[in-house]
Amino acid sequence: MRRLGSVQRKMPCVFVTEVKDEPSAKREHQPFKVLATETISHKALDADIHSAIPTEKVDGTCCYVTTYKDQPYLWARLDRKPNKQADKRFKNFLRSKENTKEFLWNVEEDFRPVPECWIPAKEIEHLKGNPVPDENGHIPGWVPVEKSNKQYCWHSSVVNYEFEIALVLKHHPDDPGLLEISAVPLSDLLEQTLELIGTNINGNPYGLGNKKHPIHLLIPHGAFQIRNLPKLKHNDLLSWFEGCREGKIEGIVWHCSDGCLIKVHRHHLGLSWPIPDTYMNSKPVIINMNLNKYDHAFDTKCLFNHFSKIDNQKFGRLKDILLDV
Repeated sequence: MRRLGSVQRKMPCVFVTEVKDEPSAKREHQPFKVLATETISHKALDADIHSAIPTEKVDGTCCYVTTYKDQPYLWARLDRKPNKQADKRFKNFLRSKENTKEFLWNVEEDFRPVPECWIPAKEIEHLKGNPVPDENGHIPGWVPVEKSNKQYCWHSSVVNYEFEIALVLKHHPDDPGLLEISAVPLSDLLEQTLELIGTNINGNPYGLGNKKHPIHLLIPHGAFQIRNLPKLKHNDLLSWFEGCREGKIEGIVWHCSDGCLIKVHRHHLGLSWPIPDTYMNSKPVIINMNLNKYDHAFDTKCLFNHFSKIDNQKFGRLKDILLDV
């Protein structure tokens, strides 16, 4: 099977969307909804969406693995955003219906500073050596996750740079109906994007851990392929999300053969998220850490050590895992 695409920019919806003047169910203070029409978008058709691989859209925060300090490192998403003055000009430009030209950015002056180690996302356009902001006025990018940076403490909890491993959730290689939590070499994840999920991420829609004993895990993008998706029609997808056990997910991401990623979110179809019983929580999960090959002991407080205590144990679902700290 070919390696699936990585998430380096905002993904377009598979359908043409329209804005409705109703309060958003997705964003608390947003006075409008973005809903899908029944028309498949030109971007999706150009990317040969009908031959694409559909996968589960996982609700977390996006991460990236690439080299830093001569070793594989986990990087956190950090979009570079405009300063107050530039943001005001950009919003006035968007409100003005008379403007037919593109908004002109001065990347060196219009944007807030970012750490020196920040890098722009791979697939964004460049003009005269500078990254070009997207349609929202943001420049997607990444910063390395350092143990000393408390802002990314939950990111740090899923990696060990001494042994160059990461805590990963994926399907068991011999049983697609079984999930597996394992320690994966960071080198195996190089140039991949992943989703960080867990107790302190996005309201914890999958019910992992608790405040006293938080649990966080990485899921490679494209890891959960959807096998029996209906035809790409608005009403068929709506019925699938509402009526099928496999449809109890945040959304779908199609991985197209040209590397393009196309999505649909439950909110695009007017459906709620999060929901009580997710499909991810309907599958049993086994712990397969296999940490005996590492010479030195792990920090007693780290997730790797806690999971090693329940190595080879099987649980009915993800939310049943409780770490004995």
